[in-house]
Amino acid sequence: MAPLRVLCIHGYRQNGSSFRIKTGALRKLLKKHAELVYLSAPHCVQQASGEALEEESGPGGAEDLRGWWFSDVQARSFSAQQQCEDSLGLDESVEAVREAVKTQGPFDGILGFSQGAAFVAMLCSLQEQKLEPEFKFRFSILVAGFRSACEEHKKFYSPPLQIPSLHVFGLEDQVIPDNMSRELLPSFQDLTVLTHPGGHFVPATSAHRQAYQDFLKRFQSETKVSETRSGAE
Repeated sequence: MAPLRVLCIHGYRQNGSSFRIKTGALRKLLKKHAELVYLSAPHCVQQASGEALEEESGPGGAEDLRGWWFSDVQARSFSAQQQCEDSLGLDESVEAVREAVKTQGPFDGILGFSQGAAFVAMLCSLQEQKLEPEFKFRFSILVAGFRSACEEHKKFYSPPLQIPSLHVFGLEDQVIPDNMSRELLPSFQDLTVLTHPGGHFVPATSAHRQAYQDFLKRFQSETKVSETRSGAE
């Protein structure tokens, strides 16, 4: 059975390469079930003094920090807690995903971490509103996700999304506290929740294997049924 293809959306102040390194354990955990494909955000991020790190950039990312949108339009910075009327850069990021789907797709699902998970919720909303005909994601995985506090993004959260979703968050996350991730849950109808006792990272130990695999197997079996039907026609 062919593995599912999953587009991976990194967090703020990361990039596709650094996120790939950070999710090495996840790739190993899911290697029989999913092929993870990584995309970098189009916007460069400058490290501002005193600005909280969403995630250490780590190997492969320290010199190329990226973001999907900015909550502070003037400073070109982002904070998940920042209330704002308008944001900057979201349209370009949607275009980057659209291009990735065209050139590297098709993808069965989409996975996002932190700001990337918040962005995934928006992308799924655009898909369900039929505003992005290229998007055909069958499932979403949101790790340390949250609802954007930007006023112009409220349109993405109503009505609730029908796409099956797996929500993963840490009970000791100091960057995106678990209550912020829980606030996103009512925006999804067909959801599964996986909590872990740790902080701001993508959990991928043997303790989490079953939850990931059980979720993904739903879509592998759908693919098998579809392929069987196609071959019979």
